[in-house]
Amino acid sequence: MNKLQDSRAVKLINKLISDVEQNGIITNTVVEDLKALRPYTITEELPLLAKATRLSAEHINEYGTFAIGMPEEESLEEEEATIPVEGEPKDSLHYFLCLIRDIDKSSNEEELRYYVNALNEY
Repeated sequence: MNKLQDSRAVKLINKLISDVEQNGIITNTVVEDLKALRPYTITEELPLLAKATRLSAEHINEYGTFAIGMPEEESLEEEEATIPVEGEPKDSLHYFLCLIRDIDKSSNEEELRYYVNALNEY
């Protein structure tokens, strides 16, 4: 999958990552930035990113946090099983945003799909 090309979108995702890393989840700021990022994903025809930004903005707006755990790396014994790792919402959101930024790596696309599915089911 291609990653975001528009320099304004790249700046915005980097700002989001930096803000979450430094300040945690400031609900209204994160939601507004995710909403601002979504049109770039649509323009660049990146449907997975469009869905991820929409669902995450709606989730954070509704719950005031990012209540989706990070995906665990697949164990060697259970290749198909991916179990969410419990952790801080801030860390999970930070990881989620990094996946959006670096979506051109194939493993990141798979993990972003995990998040999208988890957001749909929450």
